Amino acid sequence: MKKRHTNFISLKRIILIILLLLPFLYSQGQDSVYYQSAFNSSGDTLKLRLYNIIKAHTEYTYTSSGTDVWDILKETDRDPNDSNNVILIYSNRSVNAAQEYNSGSGWSREHVWAKSRGDFGTSKGAGTDVHHLRPCDVSVNSTRNNRNFDNCISCIDVIDNGFNTGSKTDANLYIFEPPVNVKGDIARMIFYMALRYEGEGSEPDLELTNTLQSNTSKTPLHATLNTLLAWNREDTVDGFERNRNQVIYSYQGNKNPFIDYPELADYLFGDSLGMVWKAEIVAGRLEIESNDFTIYPNPSQNGIFNVKSNRKADVLKIYNELGMEIYSVLPNSRSANIDLSNTTAGIYILEMDFEGVIIRRKLIRSF
Repeated sequence: MKKRHTNFISLKRIILIILLLLPFLYSQGQDSVYYQSAFNSSGDTLKLRLYNIIKAHTEYTYTSSGTDVWDILKETDRDPNDSNNVILIYSNRSVNAAQEYNSGSGWSREHVWAKSRGDFGTSKGAGTDVHHLRPCDVSVNSTRNNRNFDNCISCIDVIDNGFNTGSKTDANLYIFEPPVNVKGDIARMIFYMALRYEGEGSEPDLELTNTLQSNTSKTPLHATLNTLLAWNREDTVDGFERNRNQVIYSYQGNKNPFIDYPELADYLFGDSLGMVWKAEIVAGRLEIESNDFTIYPNPSQNGIFNVKSNRKADVLKIYNELGMEIYSVLPNSRSANIDLSNTTAGIYILEMDFEGVIIRRKLIRSF
């Protein structure tokens, strides 16, 4: 599990336990229903359907006497070990939330998608969308500027009040590399912006590129796509990020699909582009780990498996290691016996379809 702050591990375990103890509430009540119209689609159709799901959201002002971006960030990025503080995105440092900017002595609001890349500033919409705004040290925010996100080569450490943040710039390239524990967070925020802002009305049309952009460019492009895809895979979603997504949802009324389904990045921008996306619910979203979903025995020596779930699947299929379907059944209950006794030892994939929501698990036939 990633370490975001010196005392974060215990908190994140608590959050994970809470998530695991909420079967269906998170997945069926929000994930499955919220994204259902995008299931089983691909390419431009998938992108359009996801865009239509997330585009209509409540917009808040950057600074006002009412609820504004400052107020929301104090909740989304609150330090779980000190409710008076927020965690700084590129420093992993906890600071007093109430001080806000405080004439440069406090913290700033970082536009992860640099606001100059599309020239949208701090106006309502892209400029105030909290899905890509994070608390940041003022000096570190200045250092990041509108640098492209990428891995540095000739690395220079970024220092925050004498503390080595883990962030880096490059001596020769106009890039910024965030700490390892938030690289995936950064990638998923950038992917969200490229999906959410498609040039409708007065909104910018934000796109991803592998070409490094200069510091003076105001074109609506952000780099580096291939690196962001790698960061998304390497730095997986954690409880802090999921909680943040839910808090924003409670304010804006929309979610970041790449937090709920990180694999979407590859379906829209990466190696799975053009392939049909079948939402795969992972442990902790659909079922309680031990009580509501079981496969036993697994491994199985004789190839006989019993599968129980908390609801009846529409279709149950088995695939071999070559991806060939070798077994299919329409279950008539929430329990099914799978007979692979005529197969050889190896790893097989169990796929269950629940109204278009796909769950896959490994079945191991031992020697």
